[in-house]
Amino acid sequence: MIVVTGGAGFIGSNFVRDWLALNDESVINFDKLTYAGNLSNLASLEHDPRHIFVRGDICDTDRLSRLLAEYKPRAIVHFAAESHVDRSIHSPGEFIATNVNGTFSLLEAARAYWSGLSGERKADFRFLHISTDEVYGTLGPQDPPFHEMTPYAPNSPYSASKAASDHLVRAYFHTYAMPVLTTNCSNNYGPFHFPEKLIPLIISNARAGKALPVYGDGLQVRDWLYVGDHCSAIRRVLEAGCPGEVYNVGGWNEMTNLDVVYTLCDILDTLDPKASGSYREQIIHVQDRPGHDRRYAIDARKIERELGWKPAETFETGIRKTIQWYLDNQAWVRDVQSGDYLSWVQKNYAERNDTKGTTA
Repeated sequence: MIVVTGGAGFIGSNFVRDWLALNDESVINFDKLTYAGNLSNLASLEHDPRHIFVRGDICDTDRLSRLLAEYKPRAIVHFAAESHVDRSIHSPGEFIATNVNGTFSLLEAARAYWSGLSGERKADFRFLHISTDEVYGTLGPQDPPFHEMTPYAPNSPYSASKAASDHLVRAYFHTYAMPVLTTNCSNNYGPFHFPEKLIPLIISNARAGKALPVYGDGLQVRDWLYVGDHCSAIRRVLEAGCPGEVYNVGGWNEMTNLDVVYTLCDILDTLDPKASGSYREQIIHVQDRPGHDRRYAIDARKIERELGWKPAETFETGIRKTIQWYLDNQAWVRDVQSGDYLSWVQKNYAERNDTKGTTA
């Protein structure tokens, strides 16, 4: 069996569901269930004995050690993290606690467990750390995409905390020879995405008749990766990745934030049209966030060259699937839009007045 941390969150829950759909190996799902951790993401696994949920904090080394000793996994897949840049600007301490201290605690528990193994079980053990392209900083319009040897230059408390965790994972390989792997992914989207992030926020606000907020001029560029593709890349790295290596995972889909919002509006105009007009009429430009990176782009040739992985979805196919999922799962959207979520949205966007006074 494998242990998955943060397996009730967006990417983690997609990974757990896909894992159990594709093989019979059990998953120990260790999650603290913070605001973005949601057991309803895993409702389809409620009666599946291969899915064992354990509520816990990755900062609790003793709890982690007991968990590993009890279940004796062959691998740990580490998703658990605070992951929203805007939240990191307001509350950086939470990101240091989870992303840095929590990863350290997990590494320590994993190192002790792995050191006690022998023979093939020790040789076959893997610790797979899921990270982000944001650790590399920002790119100019003509700069080549991030590759695995791009120097780190994080610009937000979130990306700095993830960079620190990446360095810890690297150190455990070079210092202790622990068989670790790291993936740095581009922006994910897809089903079960918490509605504070751009794509689900726009879908939700559009259908509710609310403003569609775009930071600054909206020309920030991101590489978009469908979450199902990301999960398949993680499975491939776990299966065949070389210990100590880093693999960048991208979708080969660079788009400006404004073009993403336009695309969402246009597809919604077709799939769920308003009584009159276009959803584009709801777009407003709001004050940009501090330190907003201008462009991210991933060079995913290494994982294709060495492991034979490449994304199956284009942005056009993946985003249409995503929008349809949100239209078909309105009960899930309503349930996750709790008081905490609504308070957060109000706090974050109340500070950002309309900077242009017109729609896009």
